Amino acid sequence: MSEGNGFAGWKSRRRRANVDGGRMHRHEVKVSPEEEAQLLALAEKHRVTIPRLLIEAALNKDSESPSERRDQFMQLSNLQRLIGSVANNINQIARHANSTGEVPPDAAPAIAHAKSVIIRIDRMLADMAGR
Repeated sequence: MSEGNGFAGWKSRRRRANVDGGRMHRHEVKVSPEEEAQLLALAEKHRVTIPRLLIEAALNKDSESPSERRDQFMQLSNLQRLIGSVANNINQIARHANSTGEVPPDAAPAIAHAKSVIIRIDRMLADMAGR
């Protein structure tokens, strides 16, 4: 499982994938109780182990780790589903307007806005996924 772009397994496991030949080097890091609490909280937030969190933070050339990008991707995906629900509601309003002949004055701009937001989110998701 390659995670070069952070999305190959965006629902990935907590531990890093195995590598051929194994990992031969080990580093020991001592932390204070306060630092340990912060590391535990961050690891839990990103649903990764502390070693994975430290490796990603240290070796990542970008300003954010693959786990952070995965979390952002998931949040955007959730937002996309929410906006889809909003668009569905607008569609129901339009259906009602078509059947009754009464169209609220803000219906057309609301539909246009929902469509533009969905297109923007689709583009963002595609960019984040490297497509």
